[in-house]
Amino acid sequence: MSYFLVSFPLLLLGSFVYILISPYRRERLLTFLFPDSNKSLTSGYQINQILIALGSGGLFGVGLGQSRQKYGFIPEVQTDSIFAIVGEELGLAGTALLIGLFLMLVWRGFKIAASCQDKFGRNLVVGFMSWFALQVLINLSSMTHLIPLTGIPLPLISYGGSAAIFMLAGLGVVFNVSRYSKRSNSYGGR
Repeated sequence: MSYFLVSFPLLLLGSFVYILISPYRRERLLTFLFPDSNKSLTSGYQINQILIALGSGGLFGVGLGQSRQKYGFIPEVQTDSIFAIVGEELGLAGTALLIGLFLMLVWRGFKIAASCQDKFGRNLVVGFMSWFALQVLINLSSMTHLIPLTGIPLPLISYGGSAAIFMLAGLGVVFNVSRYSKRSNSYGGR
């Protein structure tokens, strides 16, 4: 723990310097910190359009397939900004359902890890489900302007190449571990 406490401030300082030396990272940070200082056609355009899409969804949304923001207002809507379109088309009810499904999947993954007999399988499932939950949390936080936009896709929802492949492969590993943990629990061990 002492190594972590010593290295964390150094890592934080290094990250801050890394952000400041790159112009586009610095602009992204300034857009996040001061969203009202940017005009809608400058660097704050994407987050403003995302918030408009989420806000126009209301309680039950404008209807499935009826989004107006996906037609040129939000860039690359099928990738990391898909949650905004879900919020616009299905509203607060649809986004709450989607978040509930993500929470249920993460809860089920940790339940699989708890029932796993061997330490390697348990650590594998905990590691993957933590990665999955963190990716969901980062995407949803960036879509609701709690953190700067990151470009991290929403698992199982966003269009993606390598991210989707690795996410599905990880879920396959988790399901395989659950199969063997159930078998060992049901049949007295292997």
